[in-house]
Amino acid sequence: MYLITAYFDSASAKRIQLLTDEVAARTGNLFMTENHVPPHMTISAIEARSADVLVPFVRGLEGQLGKGNVQMVSPGMLLPYVIYITPVLNAYLHGLSMQVYDAVSEIPETSINGYYRPWSWLPHVTIGKTLSREQMQEAFLVLQNKFFVFEACITELGLAKTNPHEDVLRFPLA
Repeated sequence: MYLITAYFDSASAKRIQLLTDEVAARTGNLFMTENHVPPHMTISAIEARSADVLVPFVRGLEGQLGKGNVQMVSPGMLLPYVIYITPVLNAYLHGLSMQVYDAVSEIPETSINGYYRPWSWLPHVTIGKTLSREQMQEAFLVLQNKFFVFEACITELGLAKTNPHEDVLRFPLA
């Protein structure tokens, strides 16, 4: 599995990382921290034999996409074991997801995860993953006490491997 990911400006990334670290400390679930998962938003998840098939298509987006702002507005859960924060799906974010989908949807011998197709995508920034029921409750308490609405700027796009997270390529947005 490969992810096309959006990365944030340094102040927003720091804020997201603090939430991630606090959830890890409070729950004892170190999945995000031990796997060095950086603050990011997955735009597309693709099954492919290797990154080599994807790299030219993702590189083709370089210079074509611009930076943009999103407003992080709420914590949420993907039951049973993921806690996240979510942005408003504004015109910028929708356009970014559509451009990425258009760029990668026709790559031979690949498959885009159904949750990352147009009109099926729930934009989110994972704060905790593989949480037990009790850890989910603790994580939600952390976000209930520490999360406040904020604006983040998407400044980079990348291609990454999963489990553990590993950047294949990453480039700044115009």
